[in-house]
Amino acid sequence: MCKQTNNVKKHPHPTPSVPKPLHKWFLGMFTASIFSIAYLVIPFYLLSAIICLFLQYPSSHSSLTYAFPILLSVLIPPMPSKFFLRLLRPMLDYFDFEAIHMDEDNIRKQITNGKSVLCAAQPLGIITYCGICAAATNPDDVLAVPTAAASVVLNMPLLKNLMGIFNLVDASASNIKRILSTKNEDGSGTSILIYIGGIAELFKSCRTEERLYLAKRKGFIKLALREGVDVVPIYLFGNTSVLSALKHGPLASISRKFQVSLTLFWGKWCLPVPRDEKLLYVVGKPLGLPHITEPTQEDIDKWHARYCEEVRNIFEAHKEKVPMYKHKKLFID
Repeated sequence: MCKQTNNVKKHPHPTPSVPKPLHKWFLGMFTASIFSIAYLVIPFYLLSAIICLFLQYPSSHSSLTYAFPILLSVLIPPMPSKFFLRLLRPMLDYFDFEAIHMDEDNIRKQITNGKSVLCAAQPLGIITYCGICAAATNPDDVLAVPTAAASVVLNMPLLKNLMGIFNLVDASASNIKRILSTKNEDGSGTSILIYIGGIAELFKSCRTEERLYLAKRKGFIKLALREGVDVVPIYLFGNTSVLSALKHGPLASISRKFQVSLTLFWGKWCLPVPRDEKLLYVVGKPLGLPHITEPTQEDIDKWHARYCEEVRNIFEAHKEKVPMYKHKKLFID
C-alpha cells in the first residue's frame, strides 16, 4: 500500500499525465458526494420531520413513518467500521490523494515506548475529505486512533451514524486528557487526532488564501506539556478548496454556535459535489515537547510558537505538490 523513499512514506497515486478511467472517476465522485449531500440534507430533514411530528401532518401515521429513520438512528450508536472505510477508496483516485509521513518510524517508536501522542490537524474543511481519504488507507493500528469531534456531530441523528465510522470521540478537554493519560494493555502510549482551528477556521479560508485559526489556540499545547504528551502537526492540503462555503447569514451563525458546518456550500458545477482536485495529507515530525507539570505562560508560548513554525514549514515545503496551493499564502490568525 505504501512505499518508502528517504524515510518519507507515500501513498501511491495515479500519474497526473494519465487520465483517470471514467468509471473510476464517477464512482469516486459518487462516493465523495455521499458526505456532502448528507451534510446538506440531514439538518433540513430533521427539521421537517420534527415539524411533521408536532403537527401530525399529513397524518399521525404518515408523520411517524417519515420520522422513522430518525427514531432508528437514535437507537443505534455510532460504530467505527473498517469495512465501510475500505469502501471509500474510490475517492483516492477522484482526489488524486497522496499521504506523506515525514517521521512515521520515530512516532511509532515513541508510542511503543509508552509516549502518548496528540496529532494536531489543520485546516478544518466543510467536510474533511483529506482526512477521510487518509482513513480509507490507514493500517488497522492507525484506524484505532480516535478523532475528536464536536458533541453535536456525535449526537445528531443520522449524521452521528454516518460520521461514526471514523471512530469519533467527544472533543472536550477532559475527555482528551483522559484518553492521553491512559496506557494500552501492552504499555504503549495512546493517541488522539484533533482539529485545532475548529469551526471558526472553516469560515476563514477560501480558494485564494489559507487562513488558520491558530494564534490564540494554545490549550492543546498546555495540555500536552502537563501530560507529558508529544505533539505531531498534520497539514491537510486541499481540505479548504474542494468545497466553498457561504460565510455570512443565519446558517453560518448557527454553524459557529453549535460547532458544526450547517451552512450552505458548493463545489463542482456549483452543486454539493466536491471538486476533483488533489488532496495531500502530510504528517510532520514530533515536536519533542518536555513534561512540565505546571507550565508557565512562557513555556506555553514558546512551544506554541514552535508548533506554528513547524506548520508553516510543512506548508511551504509541500504546497508546490498541490496545483491549487502553488500560489497560496498561509496566514495564521
